[in-house]
Amino acid sequence: MTPRVALLVLSYNGVDLTLNCLASLRQSDYPDLDFILVDNASQDNTVEAVRAAYPEIYVIASRENLGYAAGNNVGVQAALERGATHVFLINNDTTLEPDCVSALVRTAQANPLIGMLGPMVYTWDTGHIISSAGGMVDWSHADAKNVGAGENDRGQYVARSVDFINGCGLMVTRTAIERAGMLDANFFMYWEETDWCLRVHAAGFEVWFEPAAPMRHKAPIHHQDLGPTTLYYVTRNRLFFFARHAPLHLKVIALARALRGAYTGARRHEREGRPEHAQATRWAIIHAFQRRWGRADANLWRSDATDRSLHSASKPSAPKP
Repeated sequence: MTPRVALLVLSYNGVDLTLNCLASLRQSDYPDLDFILVDNASQDNTVEAVRAAYPEIYVIASRENLGYAAGNNVGVQAALERGATHVFLINNDTTLEPDCVSALVRTAQANPLIGMLGPMVYTWDTGHIISSAGGMVDWSHADAKNVGAGENDRGQYVARSVDFINGCGLMVTRTAIERAGMLDANFFMYWEETDWCLRVHAAGFEVWFEPAAPMRHKAPIHHQDLGPTTLYYVTRNRLFFFARHAPLHLKVIALARALRGAYTGARRHEREGRPEHAQATRWAIIHAFQRRWGRADANLWRSDATDRSLHSASKPSAPKP
C-alpha cells in the first residue's frame, strides 16, 4: 500500500497565488493524496474561489489569522484525523513539480529514521536558482541559513541530513508528529519550522533534504527585501529560538550576537530612511525581553501609530499556548 499523503496549503490572502498553487498540486503524479486548505481569514474571497474551482479540496476557514504555526497545526490535526501517514505543509506562494511528492515519499520509505524531509526549492523565476537546499544552523553566530540560496543548481547539493527544512515546503511523518508534537504557536510565524525540526531531531529522527523533489517559492531570499512586519517576527523569534535551543556553552555568545545584529539593523534602517523597519526591530527586541510571543500589533511600527497604542502594547502578556 502507498502511504496516504495530505497536501496541506496554508493561505492568507493572495487568492491568485493560492489557485495557482492548487493547480500545480492537481498535476502531482502521486496516487494517494488528500488535499486540505487552511485559510487564515483572508479578505479576498480565497475560500469562495477555492471551493468553486476545487470542490474536492477540504477547506478549513479560520475566523482569524492564526499565523503559520497555529494555522498549520489546525490542518495537521485534520490530516491525521483523515488518515494521513505523511503531511506535506505547503505555502500558497509555491508551485510543485509533478514528481515532487513521489520523490519525497520514496525517500521517506527508504529510510524509516527520516521523520521530516524537504524538497529542492527554486526561486519563482524560470531557471534553477536555488532558494533552499536544506538548512543549517550556525550556533556561534546565531543564524540559520538556507543552503545554496542564490546559487545556480549544478547538482552540488546531494541528498543528506540537514538541520532544518524551509517551511515553504516541509513533509513530516505521522510518527514524528506523535513523538515530537506539532508546531509551537508562540512563534506565530518565522523560525517555527526550525524549532520543529530540532524537536524532531531530538525525538530520534533524521531531517532530510531531497534534491530530486523540485518546487518553486515566490519569496525574497535576502533580508534586506523583508517588510517591517516580517522583520519584526524574524528578529524576535531569532532571539526566542536561540534562547531555547543554543547549546549551553554557546548560549550567551549566540544571544549577544543576535542582539547586536538587531540593534545594528535598527540603526541602519533609521539612517537609510526606513523608520518602520527600525521601529519593528526595536519592538522585536523589547517583546523578546518581555517574553511576549504570539501575534503582535503591526500598528506598533506603522508611522501613524499613536502614543497610546505604543504604551498599551508595551505591557507584557502571557505567552500564547
